[in-house]
Amino acid sequence: MPRRNRYPPRSSRSRKASRSPRSRRGTSASIPSRSGDNTYPFEVSTPPFQPHAAVFLHQGEGQLLHGPDRVLHAIEAPALFWLFPGVLHGYRPSTTWRGSWVLFGGSATTALTHLGYLTPESPVRRYADPRPIQRAFAKLLRVAQTSEVQATAALYDLIATATPDEPGAELVARLRAIACRPLTIPQYAEALGVTVDELRAATRSASGSTPQEVILTTRMNQAKALLAESDLPVAVVAREIGYDDPAYFSRLFSARVGQAPRTFRRIGSISGPRSSF
Repeated sequence: MPRRNRYPPRSSRSRKASRSPRSRRGTSASIPSRSGDNTYPFEVSTPPFQPHAAVFLHQGEGQLLHGPDRVLHAIEAPALFWLFPGVLHGYRPSTTWRGSWVLFGGSATTALTHLGYLTPESPVRRYADPRPIQRAFAKLLRVAQTSEVQATAALYDLIATATPDEPGAELVARLRAIACRPLTIPQYAEALGVTVDELRAATRSASGSTPQEVILTTRMNQAKALLAESDLPVAVVAREIGYDDPAYFSRLFSARVGQAPRTFRRIGSISGPRSSF
């Protein structure tokens, strides 16, 4: 049976390339967390981080910090997030986390990246129906100790299942990329080359929400990153994410995050390089 650990295993060793991804796998009873403690520090892993990792969150919510720009991504179960070789990452649970994980590597990961199955630009994926991912993880964990061939096939199946195929996913990604511009919804639609109805349909299909919610969530995540990682005044942070009125931004941030911007800056900054894996 697969090993059960409190953490995904720590690893900084390189793996020899192979024609198919090789995997290490497990389930975590709880990824490190403090239930209900929003001040839990980020766990940060700096390069080198050699294997790829997929973590499926069955229960919990929090944030993932990812990439050289230290972008914050909201995570709320059911969700899957990817960690990539050599890419700085960290996470801060705001509730207890329960999830399944797999580490894998090999030369096939390069091809999978080129084909769009492993994309560092989109490390977090949400699923309206988590059952296909849960079944894929369960199958991988079941066969991992019995057959390398079956484990490799199950890993490919997991990666394929985890790849979003919603028709609106690309459009929503483009919306997030311009979400901090101070535009109206019709102006966003015009900038993306679609109608307002098409934009609403895409966000509903890909994320189960509205364009307004996608924009607001993206702005708040960017505000968190700026507050935690820079010394910019709150008024400047507000303008950077699309708000000319810093008082309105502060009220909105407090309502969404549960802390005023200055409070978040004081207790939410990253404390230092500590590896999650």
